[in-house]
Amino acid sequence: MVKEIVKTIDEKMNKTISVLKNELSSMKAGRANPKMLDRIEIECYGSMMPLNQVAGVSAPEPRVLLIQPWDKGSIKEIEKAILKSDLGLNPSSDGSIIRLIIPELTEETRKNLVKSIKKVGEEAKVAVRAIRRDANDKIKALKKDN
Repeated sequence: MVKEIVKTIDEKMNKTISVLKNELSSMKAGRANPKMLDRIEIECYGSMMPLNQVAGVSAPEPRVLLIQPWDKGSIKEIEKAILKSDLGLNPSSDGSIIRLIIPELTEETRKNLVKSIKKVGEEAKVAVRAIRRDANDKIKALKKDN
């Protein structure tokens, strides 16, 4: 029974850590990273779709992201979705490709980035503590029963 508890908490903790990694990889840190755009959804073909399902995203330079839509008609929708997102990026398109230039980090954006990283990290720590506490309670209950 204890092995089952350990196995379930291990799975839950690994899931929490992977969520933390996803959160951190999608933050804007002054360098172009295609994962920054993973959360952006585009209204396309009558439904909401993730950006990576309607376009290819690449980072040819350290501060530039290129978005190449597979359907040229979806460029306007992609631009709208990027502008609506909380990334604060301004897309510029030439009709077939959308360019996103990542601005350099200013002191203010750096401080905001540190705040949000601390917040996300603290949320992950709290989640791991809760998982560990639940497991300890279950193990203590098992010891009492035996």
